[in-house]
Amino acid sequence: MKIIAMIPARMGSKRVKSKNLRLLNGRPLIEHILDTVSKIDLFDGIYINSEDEIFSEIAEKYGVNFYKRPNHLSSDEATNDEFAYEFLKNIECDILIQVLPTSPFLTKQEIKDFVNKMITNDLDTLVSVEHKQIACIYQGKPINFGRLEKNPPSQTMTPIMSYATALMGWKSSVFIENIDKIGVAYHGGEGHTDFFELKGYSTIDIDNEEDFLLAEAVSLALKQGGVKPKYYARDKKERSEVDVPSILAKDGVEVNDLFDVNNEVVAMTSILKSMPKDKSWSKRVVDTESNSMTVICQMPGEGNRKHHHPDWNEWWYIVEGEWEWEIENKIKKIVKGDIVFMEKNRKHKITASGSGRAIRMAVSRADVAHVYEE
Repeated sequence: MKIIAMIPARMGSKRVKSKNLRLLNGRPLIEHILDTVSKIDLFDGIYINSEDEIFSEIAEKYGVNFYKRPNHLSSDEATNDEFAYEFLKNIECDILIQVLPTSPFLTKQEIKDFVNKMITNDLDTLVSVEHKQIACIYQGKPINFGRLEKNPPSQTMTPIMSYATALMGWKSSVFIENIDKIGVAYHGGEGHTDFFELKGYSTIDIDNEEDFLLAEAVSLALKQGGVKPKYYARDKKERSEVDVPSILAKDGVEVNDLFDVNNEVVAMTSILKSMPKDKSWSKRVVDTESNSMTVICQMPGEGNRKHHHPDWNEWWYIVEGEWEWEIENKIKKIVKGDIVFMEKNRKHKITASGSGRAIRMAVSRADVAHVYEE
């Protein structure tokens, strides 16, 4: 049995311009699904189906095939039936699995389970769906509730299935037969059709600008290890500060040079020579939209106030001296050459502890929130 994965990727998107090439977390959108699909060993071939040769470069990068779609099948009027039919008339296979690049959070396991369900149940068509367990209406009429009935808890309502479209599977012979016989095949035509439920982030399908912004937020959260829940605490008082010059001043840093940044090459030895030897100081070296790097020098006994960062991870490299790092009320001795990583939401306090000055290189972001307990 020959199973082919096809990733359709036309260039003419109107709602989000060139969305398959737009960067999501630093990579073109299409590369997220390519990275997933290319690691699945169930496929005898993987194809990017597009009218634009630029996708051949991306296909080559991932070791997959590029199929050049005719231009007339890349317009807004062209249907999925039409370009899938044209593809199947030229690429021989028993089963075609269509994977949309606009669903970047699909997992390897979901795709494997989808393919295995199609094979095990000998299906002609398999459609990915999302369950909506909430009151639904079609053409003004209730579907899964009654207007004269008590409103039940949503978790007890009959789920309604809506197309997720991220994954579609067709037995190629049945698809071609349906097109030739009745002119349509996408929804299953006259074959044996079933449904496969997707959940969570995998149901995100990027169709418009709002969807892309949502995907960017999810991608960032996943990159940082998820979002730790935070709750209102009646007796707990916290104060958030984001103004770095003010924060450094409150921490007792006397000299702050925060504006001569982003030079191509900076020698650490030059920084150490140019800054004071007998007082605390800071020198910001990098300041971009994604991160910042600041060299901070403090004298014995000096340090910062206990705090945490709710939305950002932070790390340091110790350039000189000795430090005490209090992390969640536990003390660690840190010395020259050590690297310290601090996950967001972990409370920490840093104090210079040796007999001389101590210098740390802090990598974070210039506008990151510092949260202090009052």
